[in-house]
Amino acid sequence: MTTAHRSYFDIVTAIRPDELRAKADAGLMPKDPPRFNAHVHLPPNFTAFDTTKQAVDLAAAQHVGVLGASNYYDYSIYKEFGELAASKGIFPLFGLEIIALIDDLVAAGVKINDPGNPGKMYLCGKGITKFDPLTPEAGKLLGQIRGNDSARMAAITEKLAQVILYRGIDTGLTVDKVIDRVVARHGCPRSTVTLQERHIAQAFQEVIFDIVDESDRWTALERVFGTGPKDPNNAVVVQNEIRSHLLKAGKPAFIPDTFVGFEHAYRSILALGGIPSYPILGDGASPVCPYEEPVERLIDDLKARGIHAVEFIPIRNSPEMLSSYAKALREAGLIVTAGTEHNTRDLLPIEPACAGGEPIPADVKEILREGVYVVAAHQYRVMQGLPGFVDETGGPNREYATDEQRIAAFRREGAALVAIYQSKTSVC
Repeated sequence: MTTAHRSYFDIVTAIRPDELRAKADAGLMPKDPPRFNAHVHLPPNFTAFDTTKQAVDLAAAQHVGVLGASNYYDYSIYKEFGELAASKGIFPLFGLEIIALIDDLVAAGVKINDPGNPGKMYLCGKGITKFDPLTPEAGKLLGQIRGNDSARMAAITEKLAQVILYRGIDTGLTVDKVIDRVVARHGCPRSTVTLQERHIAQAFQEVIFDIVDESDRWTALERVFGTGPKDPNNAVVVQNEIRSHLLKAGKPAFIPDTFVGFEHAYRSILALGGIPSYPILGDGASPVCPYEEPVERLIDDLKARGIHAVEFIPIRNSPEMLSSYAKALREAGLIVTAGTEHNTRDLLPIEPACAGGEPIPADVKEILREGVYVVAAHQYRVMQGLPGFVDETGGPNREYATDEQRIAAFRREGAALVAIYQSKTSVC
């Protein structure tokens, strides 16, 4: 017998809080420490995966027991994600990613976690639960974000089509036609599509490849880019060059950002029931973005902003940098998670690794696994109407006198929760 027909939501909401607390206090842990990935993007976000099922199947095949999604601006896919994850015995984490502009850092020219744009901050939310249905506040906040983003993507598409037409190729693309391509690729409703620059670049690359014969692409792309292409018949390379030569600041099809401010992004995460989390770029940029070093100053600023969690995409980082930063941040009372994003067409392994495929140091992996357990417990508690790791204002849960006590309690509950879930989703 299996529980494949049951969703994560059915299974987890049936676990009583007193039962979970008792098992956590008794020290229940998963039999084998699960492999984990706390941050991937699922379609129709731009991603390596063609379907959510593909992402879940790959995670299962690679023995990843906890998988977290961090989509932009629409979370309709999370119901299916919860069902598919349960069918494979994978514990799903629900999250989000938002882009914000911090005006004073824009003015000061300070780069945060985007090496190309001063004042631009990527911000994540971990363990969100209030997305089906959206709360009125979340709907209002997200509506403004989506509206701004949709207007900018339409303007980018129109301007890019004009630039490429002027340089000799009539793509005929409009924003609606780009969305049509995303819908066809992923079989998703149009209402769930949040366009990203990568979607637009992919659409233009595909049409150019359809129009221009392989033998003529170097010359055609040289006219379009204003410089010779690196690899004119490689789809992913051409997509990246469309972005770098035409869409970035100072380039001919650039449209200024229309992102919300930090407070708007922060409130959106809280309205969805999540933990605000800062994704660290680290030595994925060279030099390291000034906002992120030294780590002591980063910690002070994050705490001042009410951020109690951070996340790494280790494939960007050396093991040495990941280790030094993760340990310092955890010592300061922040939880730490890690993922892969999978926000390009490169189908990387699901389990995170450091730059060059170097393994994550074992002691750091335990810090990251602890963060996953904390998010799992927060997600469960908020679903049950209980206080989470942070409260509705973003402050720490006041049941605990110190950060260390709070992290330890949520770690125990999260580990017990994953163990119970595994027992209920296993073949018996």
